[in-house]
Amino acid sequence: MKDEPSTARVFRPLEITSPANPKIKEAVRLRNRRDRDETGEMIVEGYRECRRALDAGYRPHAIFFCPEMYLKNENEANLVEECASLGASAFLCSKRSFEKIAYRERPDGLLMTGPHVTVPLSSLKLPENALVIVAEAIEKPGNLGTILRTADAAGAAAVIVCERITDVHNPNVVRASTGTMFSIPIAEATSEEALSFLKKRSFRILAATPHAEKLHFETPLTGNVAVALGAEQYGLTAKWMDGADLRVRIPMLGVADSLNVSAAATILLYEAVRQRVSSGMAKVPPSEPWHGEGVRDH
Repeated sequence: MKDEPSTARVFRPLEITSPANPKIKEAVRLRNRRDRDETGEMIVEGYRECRRALDAGYRPHAIFFCPEMYLKNENEANLVEECASLGASAFLCSKRSFEKIAYRERPDGLLMTGPHVTVPLSSLKLPENALVIVAEAIEKPGNLGTILRTADAAGAAAVIVCERITDVHNPNVVRASTGTMFSIPIAEATSEEALSFLKKRSFRILAATPHAEKLHFETPLTGNVAVALGAEQYGLTAKWMDGADLRVRIPMLGVADSLNVSAAATILLYEAVRQRVSSGMAKVPPSEPWHGEGVRDH
């Protein structure tokens, strides 16, 4: 009996050898915010970031890869074929052409382009006792990315970006989030829209200010809570301070009178985590076994 013809898709990437290739130029333009806004496309670079995006259900439009830059295992090749199986265009790049599109100083030979990830505020479906982060006018991509990473680690239900200054889809936000931004819903809205949305859903809004009497660990942070974080230089605007139900301060015992916004986010979110775990509202997964080969990234 003759073998049946295979119906499996044959993986045949298009080869790019020149940095002047039009596809390379299209990807390079996505470094600019205006081009990202106009096209609705973004860059996701690096194996870890690409892997987490795919695991979260992200569907890239294209995958650029350079085997010369791989870390010499099968993970990268498997990821490329997975992207192609999802319908992404695959481009096999020479080292020179990949270096043209790479955003990192030490690229590992993988870069995806694909659609933006933000969703309309009205589409957020939040569970009971949700922990939400509001990021108002955050200026630095690294800080916004770190806030997104912390939000994922703390089990937050969503992040609402208000009055954006830095672009959520900036490659440095993706990098600072280590790809965790794909695992959590991110909505963009005006402050008025966000306040109305949260108040209608009975959220208590927490704002940190050095003028508050209560310390952050003296305030109940279970139930529906939104932690509001403001710009690095000026903090939250009066709109959020006036709209806050809970005003707290993080104790400062040294000469510094404030913390970096991403550090403050971590302290506030993990106090909420501590209270939720202590009350039985949240469960901590078991620790991974120690094999002695190194320290796990966190």
